Amino acid sequence: MSDLKSRFEAAVAASKTLSERPDNATLLKLYALYKQASAGDAEGPRPGFTDMVGRVKFDAWTALKGTSADEAMNQYIALFETLQAG
Repeated sequence: MSDLKSRFEAAVAASKTLSERPDNATLLKLYALYKQASAGDAEGPRPGFTDMVGRVKFDAWTALKGTSADEAMNQYIALFETLQAG
């Protein structure tokens, strides 16, 4: 396993144990970066109007289209480290 992937997985695991819950915008960014790093570009139809949370999450993920998995992992790690230091 690559060093980057190991650091990413450690950050994902540790993000669940932060002392303070991040604000919704930060949680959304973490979600989108995680999805981009682990699944690549968002595919499929956008969730329907009645699924507002799903739409917001899908839109955040779609905004990262074209970002490589490695870059998404690096951004996730950097964001997590600022939260951890915070």
